[in-house]
Amino acid sequence: MDEVDIRHAESSDCEEIVRLIVELAEFEKMVDQVKMTPQILRKDCFGEKPICSCVVASKKQDKSSLVGYSLFYPVYSTWEGASLYLEDLYVTPSYRSRGIGKLLWQRVTQIGLDMDCSRLNLCVLGWNKMAKELYERHGFVDLTNKEDWHLMRLDREGMEKFVKQT
Repeated sequence: MDEVDIRHAESSDCEEIVRLIVELAEFEKMVDQVKMTPQILRKDCFGEKPICSCVVASKKQDKSSLVGYSLFYPVYSTWEGASLYLEDLYVTPSYRSRGIGKLLWQRVTQIGLDMDCSRLNLCVLGWNKMAKELYERHGFVDLTNKEDWHLMRLDREGMEKFVKQT
């Protein structure tokens, strides 16, 4: 891939990463749910206690111009130990079909292997058949179909309400 570099994100990339996060949310028809800001991302990825990491695809001629990103973080399986969760893998439309997404995905996967992870987990929207088929072609298993696991979420308001219950 001569036109882009795949590299670890830097704090100065946060504005561009948030721009790409919004692009992804628009594609997923959920832009109204994005609350991310460069400040939040900077704290969470590069602050005193980072809780996530990010790999980016930047234009070689302009390192500050990002065309893709992959955000991930460690999780733990009580059955198998250390795992990695791939939260986002996104390439801007004008740079798709050039292998950039695969390079980002491979970099994150290698990071997981280097951390001695036993799993790489992700979620994909049910309507995004192309992405689901791509992941399955490369060995991912749909646990909802295979084992009837369902992703569950409790939002902040629900969390606050729950901890106050007697």
